[in-house]
Amino acid sequence: MLLGYTATMLDLLAPLVVSNTTKIVLLSLDGLAGLPRAKTGKSEMETASLPNLDTLATEAACGLLRHVAPGITPGSGPGHLGLFGYDPLRYPVGRGVLEALGIEFDLRAGDVAARGNFCTVDAAGRITDRRAGRISTEECIRLTERLRDIRLPGVEVLVEPVKEHRFVLVLRGTGLSGRLSETDPQTLGTAPLPVRGLEPGAERTAELVNRFVDEARRRLVDAAPANMVLLRGFDQLPALPRFPEIFGLRAAAIAAYPMYRGLARLVGMEVLKTGSGFADEVATLRQHWDGYDYFFVHYKDTDKAGEDGDFDAKVAALERFDAFVPEIRALGPDVIVVSGDHASPSVLASHGWQPVPVLLWSRYCGADPVEAFTERACAAGILGVMPAQHLMPLVMANAQRLTKYGA
Repeated sequence: MLLGYTATMLDLLAPLVVSNTTKIVLLSLDGLAGLPRAKTGKSEMETASLPNLDTLATEAACGLLRHVAPGITPGSGPGHLGLFGYDPLRYPVGRGVLEALGIEFDLRAGDVAARGNFCTVDAAGRITDRRAGRISTEECIRLTERLRDIRLPGVEVLVEPVKEHRFVLVLRGTGLSGRLSETDPQTLGTAPLPVRGLEPGAERTAELVNRFVDEARRRLVDAAPANMVLLRGFDQLPALPRFPEIFGLRAAAIAAYPMYRGLARLVGMEVLKTGSGFADEVATLRQHWDGYDYFFVHYKDTDKAGEDGDFDAKVAALERFDAFVPEIRALGPDVIVVSGDHASPSVLASHGWQPVPVLLWSRYCGADPVEAFTERACAAGILGVMPAQHLMPLVMANAQRLTKYGA
């Protein structure tokens, strides 16, 4: 029964949507959830001083979100699709597509896009740093120039810088497949993996990508720390239901990082220009407050610190975010959601499978015993542990934007 329900959720909601003037703000702290540090027994959220988020939690309905399934670690793409109301199992999207759209690349039907990392390998070809020390964007631009004139038979090769160590690879031609394995083993001390086709007919595309990687290795041999590339998230442009049409919302996205802008653009949100810091994002929110009904606001610093394995930096990132909460509340939103797309526990130094805290604040959210915005506190909230795609119907109901179902 639950699988059938989630599979038809968007079809169920669309005819129930009613117009209203209420305003919704979704604050997504990337990689929000963590795990306790052994010496204290407290997670990053439990260690941080978060007076504004704690106050908001006491006034909100709280719970935990599971973005894919128990034990499954979500990427940022499926994690955010769930926050937007899409079942990520029904609407899979490769990260390469999101990165390409995020830099406003002219991605066309049939193109195959991959997200690339410049990485560091040792003399034996083993990965020692998957992000090449997070090189500067300027260095990334310089290195992509080395790769742009790689030629492959029968296809056009397009390489574009994104931000820091990230770039986009696009193959353009006929008969290509996005059903490919990744070269990134997601671990250190091993060599990049060869690409394999994951469906009949994908072998030719896999061979082309492997030739690109071999050529990139030769061109980057003297470019340490960025002396190799990793490729993941291969995909072709999908057709997703449009968020503004499903929910009847003038929807805007505010994100400094390209991938999240790409994800918002893919579902039909208008992506607002903003600066590189969260203060810039909040200023953009304030500037465009009257123009939209729904704002997706993305915060990256929590994920960056968690993936770097820096517990104290993640605590500091949480506290920096907390300081902006009063300014956002002062705008007068009718519904505030605070959550994230996945866990990034510092003790794992990677994405995690753990459920993510969520708070839903409105005049109508109901009583809740939760008194702090932490993983353990939110586990006692009235929302319980729920699939992330079930959040958006609750948001719409609290915004008084859904009529009743049935007679």
